[in-house]
Amino acid sequence: MGELAVDLARFQFAFTVSFHIIFPAFTIGLASYLAVLEGLYLKTGQQKYIELYHYWIKIFAISFGMGVVSGIVMSYQFGTNWSVFADKTGPVLGPLMGYEVFSAFFLEAGFLGVMLFGMNRVGKRLHFMATVIVAIGTLFSAFWILSVNSWMQTPAGYGMNAQGQFIPEDWWAVIFNPSFPYRLTHMVLAAFLTTAFVVGGVGAFHLLRSQQNHLARTMFSMAMWMAAIVTPIQVFVGDLHGLNTLEHQPAKVAAMEGHFETHEGAPLILFGLPDQANKVVDYQVSIPYLGSLILTHSFTGEVKGLDAFPEADHPPVAIVFWSFRIMVALGFLMLAVGLVSLWLRKQQELYHADWFHRCCLAMAPSGFIAILCGWITTEVGRQPFTVYGLLRTAESISPVNAAAVSVSLAAFVVVYFTVFGAGFFYMLRLMRKSPIKYERPLDSDTVTSATHSNL
Repeated sequence: MGELAVDLARFQFAFTVSFHIIFPAFTIGLASYLAVLEGLYLKTGQQKYIELYHYWIKIFAISFGMGVVSGIVMSYQFGTNWSVFADKTGPVLGPLMGYEVFSAFFLEAGFLGVMLFGMNRVGKRLHFMATVIVAIGTLFSAFWILSVNSWMQTPAGYGMNAQGQFIPEDWWAVIFNPSFPYRLTHMVLAAFLTTAFVVGGVGAFHLLRSQQNHLARTMFSMAMWMAAIVTPIQVFVGDLHGLNTLEHQPAKVAAMEGHFETHEGAPLILFGLPDQANKVVDYQVSIPYLGSLILTHSFTGEVKGLDAFPEADHPPVAIVFWSFRIMVALGFLMLAVGLVSLWLRKQQELYHADWFHRCCLAMAPSGFIAILCGWITTEVGRQPFTVYGLLRTAESISPVNAAAVSVSLAAFVVVYFTVFGAGFFYMLRLMRKSPIKYERPLDSDTVTSATHSNL
């Protein structure tokens, strides 16, 4: 199989999964947000919560639909471009993906209709139950998909049959493999933060138009609470995830940190230009000993470099190095936004600081970018394996030629940007509309003033 065909097939899968992942990440967080809004409405009776529910549920429906379509297209590639991978891992991964359909997708699809169209057809509590079930379904989906991906990163509970296939020997070990708890927690928190910053960005946009928009105030306040509370937890979970990766995938960590050589007292390289051919990081800016302190909790701890592993097993360093740094940088920007929001809230300026609203509007897509960079770090850092340490990517591809893959890739690019671009555009139009459905009536003084100004 030609190297070009492998690279094109990899790029095609990366392209489709990059489009796909942003939709489930958004719907996981938005479904939970909708459940909170409806729960608050039932508890307090305040109309603002159900008005926000109606505002965001349209956006949720569009995102959910695009996520389903993009996921179906992506899954077909297992049979077209990656049939060897599907054959060898099918006895393990097939049931897990089937469980995702049966327990998550059917749950979502079964109650989505009630959630979208049943507000005036069923009781309030039954409708709330449908919203909660859809939110739970999105979390179940994350559970099974992250279990599949985590097993590919840290395979466990398997054996090999005479045909060279992975077969399950311990389903508990397969599902709850060593990296699964960290990846699941990290991804779900990332989804919540992604939604929080989208909601916060939309709220900030409408506050810049009118600081008296009470629904914009509510959504902005809720988003900032989420940013302030969840971001520190995400930083802590991310550190635990990194230590788990160091234990099970040390070559990936070496690429993330830009360490070509094993060090005792390794520095933390903040920036630089990795040169994999010469095994150096040019123009690096680093802090001595901090790398060892973070990874080993000791200033003089040993951190393995890529020289500790066969060169054929080295991942592409530059991509992993920079995607990891972008993700971390965005995480700390999110943390800064959350902390500043607490200070402004204390000063009673949260709804009046236009400069902060502009910052939050700029941060609206930050969660999507961070998730994409995180997945690039995870998946490219696993190379050159599809099942880490056991099945190489070059051995997983179908017998396809480069010309065929290039044609299908070009078609994917055109169709995806056309179809999903239209979906994005429509969602942005919905977000641009004010959450206040009707303008409040003007009082008599305002009417008199406006009349004189027009004469």
